[in-house]
Amino acid sequence: MTWASWTTTGIYAGPGGVLTEEVGVIKGDVTVHTTWSDGQAQIAVQYSGASDWFTMSGSPVPCPSEEASRTLHQAIVDAVRDGTEVPVTAAHGAAPPA
Repeated sequence: MTWASWTTTGIYAGPGGVLTEEVGVIKGDVTVHTTWSDGQAQIAVQYSGASDWFTMSGSPVPCPSEEASRTLHQAIVDAVRDGTEVPVTAAHGAAPPA
């Protein structure tokens, strides 16, 4: 089984925060973690420095490759910073929306 993961800390969630499955919207200083395996990317978020992780709404998403999952992770980090909708199309190798 092939897998990969990325974590980005110290992201200040923009105006809309981050929508999670478990607790709704979280705002403020967050950490984003993406794990890719078996053609899917799982995205989790936590308050930076906390121990609890929450599933980002819409996760998991189909993701064909490790490279595509890295692109997706960065697109999610950028979207969280900007307070915009997470660009799920990035998982399919498309460029994130402008």
